[in-house]
Formats: sequence, structure tokens, C-alpha cells
Amino acid sequence: MEHVDRAELAAFLRRWRARIQPADVGLPAGGRRRTPGLRRQEVAQLAGMSVEYYIRLEQGRGPRPSRQMIGAIGRALRLSDDETAHLHHLVGEPPLPPSGMSRDVRPGILHLLDRLDDTPAMVCSAARDVLAWNAMAAALLGDFSAQPPGERNLIWRFFTDPESRARHEPDGAARFARRVVADLRAAAARYPADSGVRRLVERLLAASAEFRELWAQQDVEIRSSTHKRILHPVVGPLDLDCEALHDPHRDQWTIFFTAAPGTPSHSALRLLKVLGGQDLAVRG
Repeated sequence: MEHVDRAELAAFLRRWRARIQPADVGLPAGGRRRTPGLRRQEVAQLAGMSVEYYIRLEQGRGPRPSRQMIGAIGRALRLSDDETAHLHHLVGEPPLPPSGMSRDVRPGILHLLDRLDDTPAMVCSAARDVLAWNAMAAALLGDFSAQPPGERNLIWRFFTDPESRARHEPDGAARFARRVVADLRAAAARYPADSGVRRLVERLLAASAEFRELWAQQDVEIRSSTHKRILHPVVGPLDLDCEALHDPHRDQWTIFFTAAPGTPSHSALRLLKVLGGQDLAVRG
């Protein structure tokens, strides 16, 4: 059994009970209240538990709440997803993984991509679905809008599209293959109920012997910033820093491809903007 932080749990419950007004949860205000917020018996009523049980929790006593009880208390106190997850951690019960990945990109991120007219940038899900990109990313990696939404996945493209794979040098391709398969395995574990992730793995297993071999190795790795060489069919090789910034609430990654000023790769990016980036718009 995991450790229960009873003192912190009790303080958390008291604090949040005081913040909720009866009208917030559809209860009459009743007579004069000695303290602000809900009464203990009202929280117990909303959560479907005995008043004595809830009082013992607020007093730092009593048994460890079950996962179902934690959910009931969270709903009674109108806790957000983050607050409910914190409640799970206080009782030593890791929260259940979300049922699926978020695939909606925040408007502010889309605006940022639109403003970056000289830097390739894109947003990927935990499974490396390409959710949004700017004109420079399309010029660098290929036009994602020319593919059906279900095909806009960096892992699928790498293992099934020779043109996409050809943009990696041989050593870099081997490293990329190992990294993305390990990343996908970690995502599949975080989102066991996500049908999109499950279908992606099934399709890759059926389509690529290389993927099957790497998948069987059980490696796990979470995406991080890296350096890579991209072999572009028009402007030639580019040595780029790939900065990956994580949005933990949506489990999405915004990836920027940059080159040091004054380098041949920086000049190649400037040429790429002229040749391939001017007529492409941000898609998502």
C-alpha cells in the first residue's frame, strides 16, 4: 500500500470545502453558517459517503480512500483535472491515464507558428501525429496537407514513405528509428485506451519489418531536444538543432528547427524560405 499524506489530505479537503458555496452545487443556502463554504455533511451527501467517514478524512484519520471514493470527492468539491490528480497523489493512488490524447492545438500556438516565417516549426502529439505546422516546416519536411489526416504521422511516414526516410542520412535514420519507436511505446503505455495510438501501432507492425524488430526490443524513451542532419532534395544537407518544448496539459510538443547564424545551414534555411515557404499557410 502506498503512503497516504493524511495531514496534507485533510488540509486540502478543508480548504476546498470552504471555497464551494451551496449554490455552486445546487444546494439551498439554509440558515446562517458558522464557516464559509459547504458543511461536511453536504460534501458527504454529494459524494455518496457517510458523514462519519468524511469527517475522519478531514481530521487526518480513517482508512485510505479508494479510487472510486477519490473520484466522488473530486466531483463533490468541483475539482479540476489537475486538482483531482493531486488528490490521487495525496492518498498514494496514481491517477488513471486520460482516455485519449488531446489533438486540439491551442490558438496561441497556432498564432506563434504563423508568425515564424523563417523558422520551421510544428506541433506533434505524444504519438508524433503532426497536428499543426507552418510554411517553413512544410518546405523542410514535405507538405503535410497533401496527405490525409490519418497519414500525418512522423513515425508512419518514416517507416512507410521512402521519400521521407531519404531526408535522413543512414546513421541519423537508425538513431531516429530507435528513438521514435521508443517514444511511441511510452505514449502507448500512457494512453492504453486511445484507439488512434492502437491503430497506429497495428498498422506499423503490419507494414514494416524494421518497426516490428524495434518494437520487440521494448525500449522506452520520451522525446527531447536533439540535433539532426536533414538531407533536403533542393537546398542540400542542413545541420539543425531541434528544440522540443512540451505542453504538459495537452501532452503536445512544439518543435523548432534552427541553425546557428553564419553557418551554411542557416543560409540554406534562408534559401528554403524563398524557394518553398512563401505560398504555404499554417495548417492544423
